Amino acid sequence: MGMSKWRKAKIALGLNLCVFVPKTLEDLPQSSSQEQMQVHGERLSDAALLSPNNWEARPMTPTPSSHGLKLSRSSSKSSKTCSICLTKMKQGGGHAIFTAECSHSFHFHCIASNVKHGNQICPVCRAKWKEIPLRAPSLDPLPGRASINTVGWPQNDALMTVVRRLPPPRRELNRRPILPLPPAPEPSIFDDDESLDLQPAFTDRISGNETSNHNCGNTIEIKTYPEVLAASRSNSYDKFTVLVHLKAAATIARQHAGRKQANLHQLSQTPRAPVDLVTVLDISGSMAGTKLALLKRAMGFVIQNLGSNDRLSVIAFSSTARRLFSLRRMSDTGRQLALQAVNSLVAHGGTNIAEGLNKGAKVMEERREKNPVGSIILLSDGQDTYTVNSSRASEPQLNYRLLLPLSIHGGNNTGLQIPVHAFGFGADHDASSMHSISEVSGGTFSFIETEAVIQDAFAQCIGGLLSVVAQELQVGVECVHPDVRLGPLKVGSYPSRVMDNARSGLIDVGDLYADEERDFLVSVNVPAESSGNQTSLLKVRCVYKDPLTKEITTLESEEVVLKRPEITGEAAVSIEVDRQRNRLQAAESISQARTAAEQGDLTGAVSILENCRRVLSETISAKSHDRLCVALDAELKEMQERMASRHVYEASGRAYILSGLSSHSWQRATARGDSTDGSSLIHAYQTPSMTEMLTRSQAMLLGSPSAQRLVQPLWSFGSQPNPR
Repeated sequence: MGMSKWRKAKIALGLNLCVFVPKTLEDLPQSSSQEQMQVHGERLSDAALLSPNNWEARPMTPTPSSHGLKLSRSSSKSSKTCSICLTKMKQGGGHAIFTAECSHSFHFHCIASNVKHGNQICPVCRAKWKEIPLRAPSLDPLPGRASINTVGWPQNDALMTVVRRLPPPRRELNRRPILPLPPAPEPSIFDDDESLDLQPAFTDRISGNETSNHNCGNTIEIKTYPEVLAASRSNSYDKFTVLVHLKAAATIARQHAGRKQANLHQLSQTPRAPVDLVTVLDISGSMAGTKLALLKRAMGFVIQNLGSNDRLSVIAFSSTARRLFSLRRMSDTGRQLALQAVNSLVAHGGTNIAEGLNKGAKVMEERREKNPVGSIILLSDGQDTYTVNSSRASEPQLNYRLLLPLSIHGGNNTGLQIPVHAFGFGADHDASSMHSISEVSGGTFSFIETEAVIQDAFAQCIGGLLSVVAQELQVGVECVHPDVRLGPLKVGSYPSRVMDNARSGLIDVGDLYADEERDFLVSVNVPAESSGNQTSLLKVRCVYKDPLTKEITTLESEEVVLKRPEITGEAAVSIEVDRQRNRLQAAESISQARTAAEQGDLTGAVSILENCRRVLSETISAKSHDRLCVALDAELKEMQERMASRHVYEASGRAYILSGLSSHSWQRATARGDSTDGSSLIHAYQTPSMTEMLTRSQAMLLGSPSAQRLVQPLWSFGSQPNPR
């Protein structure tokens, strides 16, 4: 066969990407043109593709592409990292490689969907390509491989002789093959969840000494701060403010390690409440390419960091929704199957958020057993075109609650309290509906502005979910002095109520993560005192459930007492109270600015934020350079910039502002913009557990040596999973 025939064979094989190259070709002359695509004879399993063990970044030394394609020798030791999925591209990986003119390298399957519609922009450096990878249609596929389209080829051609002689693919003898998941029909009732089957080690630990330390009355700490310590006895005061401050305990490992970072062995032995997690993922056509590849990588991180008693279910939705993976424990086998289910996702169709959430709620509703913590993660990059006719909340009458099943509405009477943590992906998602979904269910709304931070956003969220230390927390406030009455309770989005006699009030807080803090401002009237030296205003009571033992604990604060001297000078306002007033003032101004912007008045919206910044700058906490006040000012300034024009507001301002409102209203961290950096001033609510998980994610993404030491899940239950 002439050299031209071999060149034809190489090009044909290269374009079809996944054909096994026989060893008999190794000694044949190779094209002198530089390498653009490689074909490997051995394929990693689907689980291995998503395993952090393979997320190894190495210095890339790509060669700028020319017009030639060649097959790499099996003895080649070159190693690169795909710039989309960040998995290692090495000899024997079973995946073809495309190296662009800009020197960035990609797995063909990662970049193919990104360019199939003619997109010639590098997703990493935004350089415009002159050459893009193309995939020919396939015929007669080999097992586990794409094949060569031979339609129209001369059947007696020497090239066809080579194709016919290609041997079956080699398999690694020491790797158990994972077969593709069959598209089995869904059951009518989702009661096929895997049994919880708590391990003895876990049961022993939660009934031993560590549990007694965990439940010694220190899970929740209550502090109260009156706005001033003393007030003249002859005067009465309306709207006197008392701050109620709650803080949840740290995990046991962190308590033992002080404030220093606990080592991984301690964390892996820490008792914590296992989680039932349902991920509802958008796989509509707009998710094709880089977005879907990064979503798969992020889900791989979540799967690897769930413990063996945590359970996961995966729902994928486009025009319709389908449960890809039943609620299963993340044992070694469960992880393998979950990774494979995620890796099977293909982007297509429209966006039916309501159907996806219905399936997610159905999994939660119909499960036979329940882990102590339950949550839904929703990710979408588009707008629901099936349930909500209009795409924006500029029409206030829109009822985005239609997207959320009644069974998981917060405060419903069904007994099912499932928060939906919603993630709006990119510039085209419907931030108003996603925020509404999270708000109604008691979850948070995060804005993922750039594709690269999706894994970090998920990591921050599960860092919280995997550290719940108190559930069903209720805060009761009761007046002590017979003439004291309660005024409004400033509690953000938490359900609250003041009783008819205004002598008591309740706040439903729900779950608290380890180290989380909550601040509520309680307004009371203070009567004049005829002779007393002090006035007892109120006392605070907390009732909560321990998620591990199910025990109900009641905790009471000391009475809040106001000193009543005959004459007082100008009393210094508590900086703690002032700080929280500033936070609530900023949240109120953000809400007002958002309303103005939705009505088309961007100038007025910017003015509202500017005025709030001016007012905050004059407060005592701002003048003392309080960290929270500095953070609030930076946040308000960022929001002003995102209201610079209608285009900027539509593309990112609305989502950024709604994510900020979600964070302030629940006092819980959300991902915003293009960063989840814990040092950023806008992440004041980030807990150490969130920060630790975020650090793990970033270590994986950077491919640092420390990543290899972080492959075990945090807070597992004593079982060490085998690396995949």
